[in-house]
Parts: sequence; C-alpha cells; structure tokens
Amino acid sequence: MEEGELIDIIVSVVAISLAFSMRGVFLGLTPNFKVFPIVLITVGLGFVLHELAHRFVAKRFGAVAFYKGWQSGLMLMLFTSLFLGFIFAAPGAVYIYSPRLTRRQNGIISLAGPLTNFLLAVLFLFVGFTIGINMATPSAEALAEQFLIYGFATNMFLGFFNMLPIFPLDGSKVAKWNFLIWAIVFLVFLIPTFFIAI
Repeated sequence: MEEGELIDIIVSVVAISLAFSMRGVFLGLTPNFKVFPIVLITVGLGFVLHELAHRFVAKRFGAVAFYKGWQSGLMLMLFTSLFLGFIFAAPGAVYIYSPRLTRRQNGIISLAGPLTNFLLAVLFLFVGFTIGINMATPSAEALAEQFLIYGFATNMFLGFFNMLPIFPLDGSKVAKWNFLIWAIVFLVFLIPTFFIAI
C-alpha cells in the first residue's frame, strides 16, 4: 500500500469517527467524545474494511485498485453531521481500473464490501451481548449498548445503504450481475435495519 493511500485511509477513519461523535453539535446536541474510541473501532473499522474488501477482491481479479480520499465528501460529511444531525459518509472510496473485468467479477467486487459489514455487525452483536451477559455492571451494560448501537446497527445500515440498487452504489452492480443474489443479500440487511429503525 502506498504511503498516500494509507494517509487517506487514516484521515477518512478519524474523520468519520469524529462525525459520529460530534453529530448535531449545532442543533444543540452535546458532543460525546467518550464514545469516540468505540466509534473508532466499530464505525471506523466498518468503513475501512468495507473499502479494503473491494480493493482486495479487485486486485485478486487483476485490476488496479487503490483507496483515495475525497476532500469534498469529507467536508460534506462533517457539515451534515455538525449542522444537520445526520451523516453523509463519503470521505473516500476505492477506485478500480481494469479493461477486462466481467459483469460477474464486478458484482463480486461490489458484494465484498457489504458482506464485510455484515460479518462485522455479527461480530459486534456477539461482543455486545458477551459484555452485557458476563459483566453485569452499569458501566459494562453501557459499553455493551454502545457496541450494539455503533457496531451492529451502523454496520447493518452501511450494508443496507450500499446494497440499494442505485448507481454508483454496490447494489446496482450486484443486481446487474445476479438479481437473485442481490435480492437475498438486500433482504438480509433490510429486515434488521427496518427493526432497528422502528
């Protein structure tokens, strides 16, 4: 990995973690820097591993793939977080170049990111419940809740959002390759995300 690529990844992860920790400051909400380490682990890891999964699979198919920060997206993310209370998380993306990628390969590359979010969501769900059950103290329960909220819920939402069949989101490329696979994976994300929302 090039030094510039690594710097872009680190900046993106720190920025997205700050955005989640400072959400709604100008709406009168108090920033919660206590959750920053949890957000860095859960949300930051969810974002970066999603992007690196695309990069890894694309390289396996012989494509040129690298992560590049998007300064305008990063500024928009911080603006929407601070002033509007929601997060437009687009501080950067993996850029893929290959004249020989098939529709199937492109679909698999696109699927790799959301599936990574699903695996992380399950991992953080397990961690949250394990902490809550084995350490029955108020502080442990609060920690478990944060792992569930930021780790499980956010990774499920990231997977759901990216699987929407709207270009240039991952879902559009997966659906173009195999509609049945897209529909199954989309439902896997949609159902938990719906119940989390209500």
